[in-house]
Amino acid sequence: MPLPESLLPARRQFLRQSGLGFGSLALASLLRDQRASAAPATVDPLATRPPLYAPKAKAVIWLFMTGAPSQVDTWDYKPELQKRNGEPLPGSDSKTGFFTTSGKILKSPFQWAQHGQSGTWVPDIFPHLSQHVDRMAFIHSMYLKANNHAPASLELMCGHSQPGHPSTGAWLTYGLGAENRNLPAYVVMHERRPRGDDQIWSAGYLPKSYQALALDAKRNGVIDNLARQPQQTEAQQRGTLDLLQRLNQRHAEERAGQADLAARINSFELAYRMQMAAPDALDLTLESEATKKLYGLDNKHCEVFARQCLTARRLVERGVRFIQIFAGKNASGDGAVDDVPWDGHSNIETNHRTCAAATDQPAAALLTDLASRGLLEDTLVVWGGEFGRTSDSQGSVGRDHNPNGFTLWMAGGGVKGGFHYGATDEFGYKAVENRVHVNDLHATMLHLMGIDHEKLTYRHNGRDFRLTDVGGHVIREILA
Repeated sequence: MPLPESLLPARRQFLRQSGLGFGSLALASLLRDQRASAAPATVDPLATRPPLYAPKAKAVIWLFMTGAPSQVDTWDYKPELQKRNGEPLPGSDSKTGFFTTSGKILKSPFQWAQHGQSGTWVPDIFPHLSQHVDRMAFIHSMYLKANNHAPASLELMCGHSQPGHPSTGAWLTYGLGAENRNLPAYVVMHERRPRGDDQIWSAGYLPKSYQALALDAKRNGVIDNLARQPQQTEAQQRGTLDLLQRLNQRHAEERAGQADLAARINSFELAYRMQMAAPDALDLTLESEATKKLYGLDNKHCEVFARQCLTARRLVERGVRFIQIFAGKNASGDGAVDDVPWDGHSNIETNHRTCAAATDQPAAALLTDLASRGLLEDTLVVWGGEFGRTSDSQGSVGRDHNPNGFTLWMAGGGVKGGFHYGATDEFGYKAVENRVHVNDLHATMLHLMGIDHEKLTYRHNGRDFRLTDVGGHVIREILA
């Protein structure tokens, strides 16, 4: 017997609601399974993850020469500058830098000589590093877009000049995890915060587990808020952390997949473990007098950078994966207002002599020390600034910013020693041969660490991001 017409809408509504109900049950089950499968990743975001293939490097020490050294006064010798000093610079653009340049060639004020079996030209401001040129792979054709310190530093470190993107160290920590669970995987040291500040070493949109621990040289190795309160015993602290862990775990189980929540939970335990490990790692009194003298801890001109470089070696020994030292403070003495190291707007000679004196001996000692301990072969050391400087003068004896061509060198960690790649023009003004963008640099560094830069991605705002964005290729010519 057919149903009365008046009941048909009710039947259709019942079937529709039932279908939605069963669909909701299925969706809930699916989401529960997805949350369960995501849970392990949130429990231990710093778990060690194997590289895609055998890495040449296990750690990176990046010596960031804040302020941008002049390529033509450090590692990119250009005889034409000496020959044609004061003449018009062919192809010069007075607006290349941040200010205005003269358009007239400025020679290098330093004496240059060839060193090593590679015959690498080095100015006299690097008496110690000049002894290591046969360990270095020089990239003379670096370039980027930004022409001021903060955005250029962001571009060099994060692949983008806009704030909010993860830094190289954060990406490596995300990709490989931590080797030593008692110390951070990513450590930054600075004497003066560089332009761009914390954004340069930020985790960006990655979970905050991959954020760097920043050590201020003025604090002399002291980590803020690490020590246990004097009125609290170790047993009391452990009990407090255990209770907090249980409460946090219960809270996290209801919010599976929230990476930042997992990062905060893990930070408590890391801080507890660091109370024992960090003081030992940062205690330079445990080093021999010969080692401290090698680095220059007894030299007032380089004592701060010496402490940082020696600390970097101690951290690498303990499994810290990525260490970055932002070199120097406002000590250039070239008279520029609000100047930063290696920023020789007014007087390139005074500025670069001062900055080299503060960094040359410690950087060379780091290479010597790593090599003597068998660590250099799998530690990649990087030296360079955020861009280069103009071949024409700013004022009479200064140089302005130049993002169109600069030099960066790497040593150890799977690169060829005594090798030169790429070139600027005859005046060192622009990269013209085998030009290397920061995306290429990052792709190469990731490759040396056993990571395919195209496969290291993170989904953010509906898009898969990567350190090299949509570019980058490995510079295979410099690989050992």
